[in-house]
Amino acid sequence: MSKLRVHLFAGLAALALAGAAQAAAPAKPTPVASAQVPPLFAATLAKSKAFVDPQLRKTIDVPVPADAGGGYTHERHKDNYRLIYEAGMLYRQTGDKAYADLVRRVLLDYAKLYPSLPLHPKRANQVAGRLFWQVLNDSVWLVNSIQGYEAVMDAIPAADRATIEAGVFRPMAAFLSTGSAKTFDSIHNHGTWALAAVGMTGYAIGDEGLVKQALYGLDGSGKSGFYKQLQELFSPDGYYAEGPYYQRYALSPFLLLAQSIQRHDPSRKILDYRDGVLRKAVYATLQESYGGLLFPINDAIKDKGIDTPELVHGVAVTYAATKDPALLSIAIQQGSVVLSPEGREVAAAIARGEAKPFPFASIKLRDGAKGDKGALVVLRSGPKPKDQALVFKATSQGMGHGHFDKLSWMFYDAGQEVVTDYGSARFLNVEAKAGGRYLPENDSWAQQTVAHNTLVVDEKSQFGGDTDTGEAHWPTLLAFEAKDGVQMTAASIDEAWPGVRYRRAMALIDRKEVGRPIVLDLVRAEGAGKHRFDLPLHYDGQIVDSGLKVQGGISELKPLGKADGYQHLWDRGRAPVKDGARVSWFDRGRFYDYVFASGDVDQVVLTELGANDPNYNLRNERAFILRGDDRDSFTVAGVLEPHGAYSAAEEYARDTIASVKAVERVSENGADLVLIRLNSGKTLAIGVSWDADPTKQHRVTTSAGAYAWSGFSGLAEPAQ
Repeated sequence: MSKLRVHLFAGLAALALAGAAQAAAPAKPTPVASAQVPPLFAATLAKSKAFVDPQLRKTIDVPVPADAGGGYTHERHKDNYRLIYEAGMLYRQTGDKAYADLVRRVLLDYAKLYPSLPLHPKRANQVAGRLFWQVLNDSVWLVNSIQGYEAVMDAIPAADRATIEAGVFRPMAAFLSTGSAKTFDSIHNHGTWALAAVGMTGYAIGDEGLVKQALYGLDGSGKSGFYKQLQELFSPDGYYAEGPYYQRYALSPFLLLAQSIQRHDPSRKILDYRDGVLRKAVYATLQESYGGLLFPINDAIKDKGIDTPELVHGVAVTYAATKDPALLSIAIQQGSVVLSPEGREVAAAIARGEAKPFPFASIKLRDGAKGDKGALVVLRSGPKPKDQALVFKATSQGMGHGHFDKLSWMFYDAGQEVVTDYGSARFLNVEAKAGGRYLPENDSWAQQTVAHNTLVVDEKSQFGGDTDTGEAHWPTLLAFEAKDGVQMTAASIDEAWPGVRYRRAMALIDRKEVGRPIVLDLVRAEGAGKHRFDLPLHYDGQIVDSGLKVQGGISELKPLGKADGYQHLWDRGRAPVKDGARVSWFDRGRFYDYVFASGDVDQVVLTELGANDPNYNLRNERAFILRGDDRDSFTVAGVLEPHGAYSAAEEYARDTIASVKAVERVSENGADLVLIRLNSGKTLAIGVSWDADPTKQHRVTTSAGAYAWSGFSGLAEPAQ
């Protein structure tokens, strides 16, 4: 049994950051003999040289911006900031002035181009940049380029430095700050990138005014800026309001600006600010992953993982301060380090054999600046990479990138996502797909409630699909506990639909009676008047057995509904049910059985994604929906059991029969008892009282006798 809460490691050393902004002279390059370079650092160095060296004596194209994401000019300017950055880092590592000269030449060309640039011609519904279609990318360009420039300043003649700063860095900093004031002062990852770019530029070129803007906002009041972002965007546990995908992305500017402050303004201790919230954020992001990939919560690209450059940098900075050997195992997974002293330190420690396994564990990550806006809960069956993980999303809305998915869940097993979340509808940097932007289907499908594994009432998304309304309400976490082989979490929300109270309890159970971890899901909803209740379960795989008598969906397909995401679901058939049913599917060598008990479910609806999608923007994924019509309440108790193994190569199928035979739910005085009947003849009884008092005794009577337990939940025993 894993511990319920990971201990977020003490440590990031005090990064002293205070005093007046002034351009400190960069340290001289410190070339190291190749025999002294640790292997992982040497590999990163070689990879960087392979990118930069062929361009050392070429004329680098600095084109007039014309294309959206994925187009030539977009990708060229991205390559150029990478070139500036990596050439600068190579100069620091080797002392070869050819790298510094490359940075000088490219930046002089930008100094000629930039002052006359208008807003980007392919700007859309985002705030426009000049080099790129959205201002965010301009900020990223400056964050990278100012690092490369600062690394080579000592090797660039004063006259050229003056030209570069006057032609590129000062006007770009002005454009990103006063010229894009709404973005710069926003409490949002776009604002983080902008203020990091401006603040790092201020430190590099010795402009105290730019630094003040970055730290305290444009008006200097502290109502925006770096400190305010640290206060508002992270919870006390390091959870980032927009979710792990954007947490990964935003960590980079937060940490880079903190490093810049460390070098130039000692004594501010930014990484100790708010009890080391940035350190906690790095660990929290790593915990929000499975099999190397981040949980695809909110607007997330599903193949983004812990090997992204932002987390490579975050791990290096955090290790340099904490010396936590568990971070070294993450760096090994990442397969690279940054070209910096911190990166070299990580590589050296790995070479000395100091890496320890990272303690992936069950954890509650509170949401909200004060930790009072729900939580993301991860329940793990163990610390190994292929151990099961249940993710329960009881967080706040997550601003504009948030989805209407309160009390949804995902499940991972054997190294793969089993109960799935769609993530976002976007093909990042694929120009043919809306220039790499978010697609219309992100709004019409991916953000809608039915796209997630949570309750839908009257085929309407939570909060009417309105982000501002969603921001004003969040779930209440009711439980996060573990005892007797049962890890339990639960939450409730009363505002997702008018007049409807929605509660959900979920448990990861690892008991010898079953012999393998299983998931318990208990859903309760009560509403004034009659409603249609839908409970979707999105899965990867192929149904192999259900016992359902499915009708329709063979000779003709029709959309399941007209709005709120239903218009994108093909109705693949419906099966009437009474009191419960079983659905079994097979996926990548494993079998999954979902057994549920409910007198409120009238039918199981099979669906496939892809209706009303003329541009083929959606993946053809599958789900089944437990539907109850004309109900004033809706309760379901379900159990998911992973089991077995299959190999086509070796032609075997093992352990294909589930251990769970049936599920029964009995309620009394507001408490629920779930009886999990096993094929062995044994019964596992789990009680859920919905009462947080840990000492209170609860009792539910069944036809076979009474069961009792204490506290919110527990293993129920026959009452004496």
